Amino acid sequence: MASISTLSAALSGTSASDLLRSLSNGVSGIPLRALGRARLNPGRKAISVSAKLRKGKKHEYPWPDDADENVKGGVLTHLSHFKPLKEKQKPVTLDFEKPLIVLEKKIIDVRKMAHETGLDFSDQILSLENKYQQALKDLYTHLTPIQRVNIARHPNRPTFLDHVFNITEKFVELHGDRLGYNDPAIVTGIGTIDGRRYMFMGHQKGRNTKENIQRNFGMPTPHGYRKALRMMYYADHHGFPIVTFIDTPGAFADLKSEELGQGEAIAHNLRTMFGLKVPIISIVIGEGGSGGALAIGCANKLLMLENAVFYVASPEACAAILWKSAKASPQAAEKLKITAPELCKLQIADGIIPEPLGGAHADPAWTSQQIKIAINETMDELLKMDTEELLKHRMLKFRKIGGFQEGIPIERKRKVNMKKKEKPIRMKSVQEPETKVKKVKQKSVKAKESSIGNSDLDLNKMIEKLNKEVDFEFSEAVKAMGLKDRLAALREEFSKAKSPDRLIQPALKDKIEKLSDEFNRGLSKAPNYENLKNKLEMLKNLSKSKALSVKDVKEETPLKQEINKKFAEVLGRSDVREKYEALRAEIANSGASTYMNLDPELQKKIDKVKMEIQGELSDALKSLGLDVEVLTSKAEGLSGQASLSLFKPKIKELNEEINQGIESVASRTDLKDKIELLKLENLQQGWIQKKMMEMLEFRLIWVLSIPSLNCFSCQYTRAGPCLRRSCM
Repeated sequence: MASISTLSAALSGTSASDLLRSLSNGVSGIPLRALGRARLNPGRKAISVSAKLRKGKKHEYPWPDDADENVKGGVLTHLSHFKPLKEKQKPVTLDFEKPLIVLEKKIIDVRKMAHETGLDFSDQILSLENKYQQALKDLYTHLTPIQRVNIARHPNRPTFLDHVFNITEKFVELHGDRLGYNDPAIVTGIGTIDGRRYMFMGHQKGRNTKENIQRNFGMPTPHGYRKALRMMYYADHHGFPIVTFIDTPGAFADLKSEELGQGEAIAHNLRTMFGLKVPIISIVIGEGGSGGALAIGCANKLLMLENAVFYVASPEACAAILWKSAKASPQAAEKLKITAPELCKLQIADGIIPEPLGGAHADPAWTSQQIKIAINETMDELLKMDTEELLKHRMLKFRKIGGFQEGIPIERKRKVNMKKKEKPIRMKSVQEPETKVKKVKQKSVKAKESSIGNSDLDLNKMIEKLNKEVDFEFSEAVKAMGLKDRLAALREEFSKAKSPDRLIQPALKDKIEKLSDEFNRGLSKAPNYENLKNKLEMLKNLSKSKALSVKDVKEETPLKQEINKKFAEVLGRSDVREKYEALRAEIANSGASTYMNLDPELQKKIDKVKMEIQGELSDALKSLGLDVEVLTSKAEGLSGQASLSLFKPKIKELNEEINQGIESVASRTDLKDKIELLKLENLQQGWIQKKMMEMLEFRLIWVLSIPSLNCFSCQYTRAGPCLRRSCM
């Protein structure tokens, strides 16, 4: 404490601020630090100034007192705050790596025992080490997607700056976005690899809790993305190729970041990167989350470390949305296709950089060298392109993402694993089922015109298709009932017991019967029981139809062919045709429309011609050694219409059944199955009509008694029997 009194003359015309300003250099030769405090006393025309000195915190500059000029990366490396850790990172074991820890512990125990006892356990140690290496190889060559996610998030995984200092000869970090402050979650700088300058930028995570808090766990704010944008413009201006390293769970989504324009900053980066005239390479070294990763990832080539992941939403977030629980994250990770191999198949990633067994944290230096090799190879390829070609290449890379082409056959392995989709029934309009019903009716009318060979071929295809579907339904029912493993074991036992040198044991027979009874009892409770039941019924009906068709073919004997030949010869004779034509002319001249309206004499003449033709046909059948019995009508004057009316009820009943079947098919939801059943009924109906036509051929009395109606077979208007060979 010191008090100073000065003369009033010295203070006249001098303000207090001027006086305080002069105190910085000391008053009357006494420095301010020595004054400590001074009081101003205007009443006594003297000044006293009081000042309290605070002990400030010394700023920690990264430059050391004894800077080494020969340090790796150059003397400017001392400016970086990123220094080697003073304490070694603690080993972290993931859940799926616990079996390896057991083997590692055994190796340590055996070595300890050998050291304590002095005995030679080298063989045991070598065996355990080989077993450990084999287990490590098997584990890391068959990783699941969620396991790769856990490796990408490993606390000891090397960060962006770890890789940069390993692969560059010189590196200088550049700070700030010139708009706010320097975001430590994104690091940018200029470095050289094999004498070639690059602009590096990437997400930086911490190596311990303190660094993670400082780096915000690798989640950038808008200032970080604007810093990256400033360096992109800088690199584009000076012609430096850009290499970005992606390792972030996503952009920081707090209220302050949103107020500062997080979305705008990301969008600005996306737009700018597509217009940069220098090559850009992006490398995913950990996890790449959503737009926070894409903001520095719009590159000509996207490379990924073997265990890195790149996703639009984390597996936990996806599981919480779709399955309402984060516990479903393994399933979500598999469905999202976020691993490097899957993304390369989808042509989102362009290459995979290998990692050592155990992950990148097992050997960071080796991993960094693989990254360096990949950067050199990719940059050699991109530097051969001119500016226009480079921009087009970058644009086409993202334009082709998500594209597909119809008509390309699916891979067999992928097709087997695909779930069979049930095609929904689309009812575009009410007229659509009616149109299908009309088409089916037309096919039913034309069924008799189709050949036997084609019908049998279609029938065999339908039966084969139904057999496959029934087998599939049975296998699904077995799976649903939980009998799949037992059935497989029983099949294996049966295949062994079926050999010629071994007999089937009674115990095996009892097992088969027991399993069969259990399956039959629980079949009705299977979820696909109704489908199986319907398909079995359809298969049964089709089998019956096939049996009838085979029987019909077998009945096609040479005798029938001879009969048809004789009938054709008789009806094709000139005298018979002349009688028929003359009789037809007389009926036309009479002007009568029905047989009952004809003159009695003309009716007698028609009956006489009918009897003559009938006699000729009977003689032809007798010449073949057949006994012929002529059927005559008991009702006197029975007309052809009355005779045909005997068959009309049967035909009408058959048509009604078919129409009812068609309508039921159109009204039910399982339209596809019912249409198949309707086709079966049409085949049966065609077979019945064919039999009826054969009966009409043999019973010519019906044909000859219809003088003025249309031909039953060809609809040809006639006054007597149709003489067309196609109708015989």
